[in-house]
Amino acid sequence: MQSPSMSLVVTISCLLASALPDLQYDQYHPKFPPSLTNRDKNELSIDYWLDNARKTAHKLIDQPDNKRIAKNVILFLGDGMSIATVAMARIYAGGEEQTLAFSSFPYIGMAKTYCVNYQVADSACTATAFLTGVKGNYNTIGVNGQVSSNDCTAELNKSTHTYSIAKWAMDAGKDAGLVTTTRVTHATPAGVYAHTSNRDREDDGEATKDGCDPETVEDIAKQLVHGEEGKRLKVVLGCGRWEFLDSDPDPETGRRGRRQDNRNLIQEWLDLANGIENRTYVWNKQDLLEVDPQSTDRLLGLFEPNHCVFNLNRVHQGLDKEPTLAEMVDKATDILRKNENGFFLFVEGGRIDHGHHNNMARFALDETVEFSKAVDLARGKFSEEDTLIVVTSDHSHTVSFSGYSNRGSDIFGAAGVGSDELPYMTINYANGLGYYDHSDTVKGTRKNLAEMDTTADDFRFPSTVPLKKETHGGEDVAVYASGPWSHLFTGTYEQNAIPHMMAYAACIGEGLKACS
Repeated sequence: MQSPSMSLVVTISCLLASALPDLQYDQYHPKFPPSLTNRDKNELSIDYWLDNARKTAHKLIDQPDNKRIAKNVILFLGDGMSIATVAMARIYAGGEEQTLAFSSFPYIGMAKTYCVNYQVADSACTATAFLTGVKGNYNTIGVNGQVSSNDCTAELNKSTHTYSIAKWAMDAGKDAGLVTTTRVTHATPAGVYAHTSNRDREDDGEATKDGCDPETVEDIAKQLVHGEEGKRLKVVLGCGRWEFLDSDPDPETGRRGRRQDNRNLIQEWLDLANGIENRTYVWNKQDLLEVDPQSTDRLLGLFEPNHCVFNLNRVHQGLDKEPTLAEMVDKATDILRKNENGFFLFVEGGRIDHGHHNNMARFALDETVEFSKAVDLARGKFSEEDTLIVVTSDHSHTVSFSGYSNRGSDIFGAAGVGSDELPYMTINYANGLGYYDHSDTVKGTRKNLAEMDTTADDFRFPSTVPLKKETHGGEDVAVYASGPWSHLFTGTYEQNAIPHMMAYAACIGEGLKACS
């Protein structure tokens, strides 16, 4: 039996043998010999595509504007989910003609993602924009552009604080929560409740490293438990236990946490019940699934010391003690829907971003498909009549989807042969660690893909510029919307407009409201 790497050698060798003799190039486009695919034969007819166009037109023409008041609002954020990522994940999920759950939403717009001071954004300033409605500086969360990165004193001035749509919802009598596959103190989810000049200040030790007084400058984990917005959240599900623990051993690993103040913030969160509320803390999938929503007032779930595991690792390495993103969303909405006034829920598919940063496209695309499953669950669970669902990304990545591969080709495979007579891949990055794996720095040439095992989950795809971590991209990101006032989310707009449009639909906040 051939190994995966040997199979790849045979496949790419065949590609070289078949492509090179007949492949001719003009200035821009290669001339390929005719090839047959296993597509639906109906696609070969004119009528098939005319009918497809008619159905699309009728769907758009017949789509009425929903001007009801949104009782519930769910914001889904695919961290680093660029348009290229969506297209490639669609193919990974089943083919070029497939759709992800949010791709079928009736309204789509584009958001501009830059920070106040940077062309290409990070997850901190973007979270501030799409959650609080105000743009800020790179590395800062929940503060305006007057606060520079790492300024220990500026963030203490509450006049610089920006408040998220979660607070707007809670002030209006709704409940709010967050779900993420990253640490719950990470930059994006922290935008729901935190105010800081440094996104890395997730525990008191990081505050000390910054030269700040941890007694004065509250770290992000402390803000989640005791802060004005954090302590009011009904549901918090994600990972990152080590930001909440000091010397207390982790229940899963036995290791101590990262805190240095001799505090157990998980226990402090439980103690806030004061014998009045039923607060439940869980750290594994089984306990989460057994939570009774009807008897639970507040729920905290932290399923890993660090970030949640990649779904592919969960599947291929048997790491099944963690819930999926869809399972977390299901439980969170079961608890939040008890409020007759409705709720706001923020959901992040955060590890899409981490897959891209490592040039590991398999992880990124698989996390995107898992993200789509969570969106599909929510849209199927709540009516479009009273629940607005918005799906977007915080920023792009440098990943590209290129070449001239045949229809139905493996998205993770070779796209063709370069002028150096070596195969090149469909997926490439502008920068990152993949440069070292694919460049022969001695010879000054590319390495031969046929000599690599490109089938591994953690295979690093090629990149052009050597960096320890791949960077974000600066192009606009898509915004998909379904439900009340979803027709507002069309055109191109600043990213900070997103929470204001959601607030308009739900009649919350201090800005314009549909009900007024």
